[in-house]
Amino acid sequence: MIKRSFDIVFSFLGIIFLLPTFIIISLLVGLTSKGGVFYKQKRVGKDNKDFTLYKFRSMKVNSDKKQLITVGEKDNRVTKVGYIIRKYKLDELPQLFNVLKGNMSFVGPRPEVRYYVDMYSDEQKQVLSVRPGITDIASIEYRNENALLEKADNPQEFYIKEVMPKKLELNRQYIISQSFIGDIKLIFKTIKSI
Repeated sequence: MIKRSFDIVFSFLGIIFLLPTFIIISLLVGLTSKGGVFYKQKRVGKDNKDFTLYKFRSMKVNSDKKQLITVGEKDNRVTKVGYIIRKYKLDELPQLFNVLKGNMSFVGPRPEVRYYVDMYSDEQKQVLSVRPGITDIASIEYRNENALLEKADNPQEFYIKEVMPKKLELNRQYIISQSFIGDIKLIFKTIKSI
């Protein structure tokens, strides 16, 4: 209950406070590449239910149909503005609306697309017992994920066999030991890592 109250209050305040930033990013995205300002994607949330996740669009339109994961710093599907907003995680800001709506939290396992969730073992599906988050311990530990994938011979296979299981295990451990104070620490740790 405390966590949800925190999410509602601070996502609302965040949206109000960051409104000028939203406007600037929207203009930059809209004026420098074809397509809408926002990117919407179906992700899997609490209780294995799909929801629509919002981001600022950082890639060329329909790029996700070619490949789901982003590889390296020089993925040619990413726009010039996209590189900047991705680097500083500004593309994630519209997820404040997801938090306000209640299909996400500030802290929780990052939501995946159905394609990867369908590969989860029963044990790994425990991460679907809580609301997904804007940040989590795995996001901090794997903040250089794109660079790791870039070095792999087969990035998709490397993600599925190496990265995804380790991230899921970190998130399972988070669920076991989660606390409100722990979440606040993770939020500050995320800001520091950016």
